[in-house]
Amino acid sequence: MSPVNTPGHSNPGHHNPGHASPGRAAGGAAREGGAEGGAPRRRRGGRGRGNGGQGGFQGGGQGGSTTGAAQGRATSSRSLAPGSLAPGAPPVGSAQAATSLPPAQRSAQVPTTPAAAPSTSAPVIPATPAIPATAQVAGTGASFAELGVPAPLVAALEARGVTSPFPIQAATLPDTLAGRDVLGRGRTGSGKTIAFALPLVARVAAGPAPRSPRRPRGLVLAPTRELATQIAATVEPLAEAAGLRTTVIFGGVPQGRQVSALAAGVDLLIACPGRLEDLLRQRELTLDGVEVTVLDEADHMADLGFLPGVKRLLEATPRGGQRLLFSATLDNGVDVIVKRFLVNPLTHSVDSAAAPPPAMTHHALHVADAGAKTDVVQHLASGTGRRVLFLRTKHQAKKLAKQLTAAGIPAVDLHGNLSQNARVRNLDAFTSGEVKVMVATDIAARGIHVDDVELVVHVDPPTEHKAYLHRSGRTARAGSGGDVVTVVLPEQAREVAQMMRQARVSAEQHQRTTAASPVVIELTGEVAPHVEPAPPAPPAAPARSGAPRSSGASRNGANGGNGGGARRGGGRSRGAAGTGGGSRRGGQERLTSYR
Repeated sequence: MSPVNTPGHSNPGHHNPGHASPGRAAGGAAREGGAEGGAPRRRRGGRGRGNGGQGGFQGGGQGGSTTGAAQGRATSSRSLAPGSLAPGAPPVGSAQAATSLPPAQRSAQVPTTPAAAPSTSAPVIPATPAIPATAQVAGTGASFAELGVPAPLVAALEARGVTSPFPIQAATLPDTLAGRDVLGRGRTGSGKTIAFALPLVARVAAGPAPRSPRRPRGLVLAPTRELATQIAATVEPLAEAAGLRTTVIFGGVPQGRQVSALAAGVDLLIACPGRLEDLLRQRELTLDGVEVTVLDEADHMADLGFLPGVKRLLEATPRGGQRLLFSATLDNGVDVIVKRFLVNPLTHSVDSAAAPPPAMTHHALHVADAGAKTDVVQHLASGTGRRVLFLRTKHQAKKLAKQLTAAGIPAVDLHGNLSQNARVRNLDAFTSGEVKVMVATDIAARGIHVDDVELVVHVDPPTEHKAYLHRSGRTARAGSGGDVVTVVLPEQAREVAQMMRQARVSAEQHQRTTAASPVVIELTGEVAPHVEPAPPAPPAAPARSGAPRSSGASRNGANGGNGGGARRGGGRSRGAAGTGGGSRRGGQERLTSYR
């Protein structure tokens, strides 16, 4: 998923209180921020197009064959004039619409009811005409227009250089645009954000209900704040083309601006479950007008313990609304969500055994000890391309980012202890190319959706295979290539081997690896120039009062004194995007050993 807003983008009707500017990604943690002898080789793939180096809608390069448009699929839920977002269709719930359904779905059709005022119980909204489950998809290499995407949205995609659907988009769009509930399963970076953004925007824009304060008509649930903001970056240009208003809601920031945006009226709401439930309890909004609900990365919501809240939120939406769920796996209770809330869903997967594997190579670098590991990690971080280094703890991530910066390799960290502004600042520095190295924890893995990450390094191997796959998915996105490296200490070899078997990954094994090993030199590629870290700021000068302090005067200015002592710790170190400087020992830069 790649953000799509251009620099300086302005949308007069858009309220987006959750982040500083459209398309700007926020770094994250759980509960809204707070799983993988030779000369240097030439790196694969070209640069994507988009905001601050983040890439276009889909990222660089289009790949894979696509299926064609479905024949005989149902049209939008109401009649529209020519040139509007959807072709004409019989009114939902009418006899004409009902007879167009297959028998199994005719029996489930709910009669049309007028839009009701907000209430405590979720009403039933009319079901949508749907294509039969046996409908065939005609042809291959279909365009977005041939798949049924309305012309204004096709134009918005083309304006961003997106002209050919990815497989997950070609597979799901005929059904989602027709109003069917869909379960989509695809690898990270497969293009699923556009796959659900298009039907979300098209169907809400074609719906009969007007915009109302505190009553969104489209809802996207995401597990982390950074993912929510990056989804918004993809949805916003499409919504603008359709005349819709969006906003983003997540925790970790004051809710005032979010409440104001809801009160002004929004059509599409992108939210994290925790803050959304908080606002529902405060009666700042209602979900009884939601026509389309999307659950993105449902498996990650399960990992973070959000499923009980997700169930409560889904129960607050109308029973007849369309629901789209995207998840890499169906374990940890995701299957319960599918069975309970999706009606006769169609399943589309691009992760089948017959699907070609992504252009990703895996390497296990076995090192002798912590010192060798430190040297290998520093060398791998020194390349010119974007790379993400993963550690298990927030403390180690922060420490490594500072050590790399002190060694002349500008790096930023991303983990749950950062403030919202720091997350935005660090991720912007990484996506814009100002800094090439991101040091992150597992909890932030899903929030890094940046194209052209050429190398992922598991500095600390993950403990389970799903985290490995999620971490590794930061590279080889949108059809481009990438390398994944796991640095393995002797005592970790057995558990790493077991974890890779569970992930069904075949990694190239490299024994007795050092920083001078050919494989390390090859994976590093061209080495970036050394960047001298900024020196720390000098300490602030002591503040002086108008009269000398007597020896018996109190620090608080008792006995008539002003008590203006110097503050301690007034100076701040200045480094790349907020990281601190470091010291040199013996005139040679080297990272501190760590395990």
